[in-house]
Amino acid sequence: MTFTYNIGCMEYMRRLPDKHFNLAIADPPYGIGADWKKRNKGKAFAETTYRNSERPTAEYFAELRRVSEHQIIWGWNYFADILGNTNYLIVWDKMSANNKAFHYSKCEIAYTDIHIPCNIVHIEWDGYRMGAERMTKKIHPHQKPIALYMWLLENYAHPGDRIFDPNLGSGASRIAAWRMGFSFVGCEIDPIYFDLQERRFMNELRGLKQ
Repeated sequence: MTFTYNIGCMEYMRRLPDKHFNLAIADPPYGIGADWKKRNKGKAFAETTYRNSERPTAEYFAELRRVSEHQIIWGWNYFADILGNTNYLIVWDKMSANNKAFHYSKCEIAYTDIHIPCNIVHIEWDGYRMGAERMTKKIHPHQKPIALYMWLLENYAHPGDRIFDPNLGSGASRIAAWRMGFSFVGCEIDPIYFDLQERRFMNELRGLKQ
């Protein structure tokens, strides 16, 4: 089962008991601004309330740790002062070593409290090089591939786990959880992105490309 809420994740998490979820997989705003508009003049995505101008507070991470037994949090390099130094990291190699355009990041780093030493996953995703999702349209400027979330669930979750995504965005985590049979809850505060990911999930159920 999957449940999604058009609500701020802090408001939702404050309602929950401790350790309500087994695993939270979060991709919060990094606070680096609307960098995607510098690359493509913002034409590829809907104009919404999302600005990526502020990173989450320490309270966000404290609540995330309270409501989930374990966490995977993308953007560790932006939150290291809060999350701390660790070797329990996940490095996503976007397989773009031959791309000489320096405005695309060639990897991203996630923090986890699961004690697996620094792990690397290789999934193609760079601009229009979208691996298995090639020829589909991105709906969010910081969208990640479904295959990445499936890899995370395969390697860091256990059958029967309850999964939580506090920053749902494009809904890729939801689709991955549904494909792999996990119970899932996601929050997305922006109403436009919430509606877009709902439509994307319904297309997934129908077997359609978004």
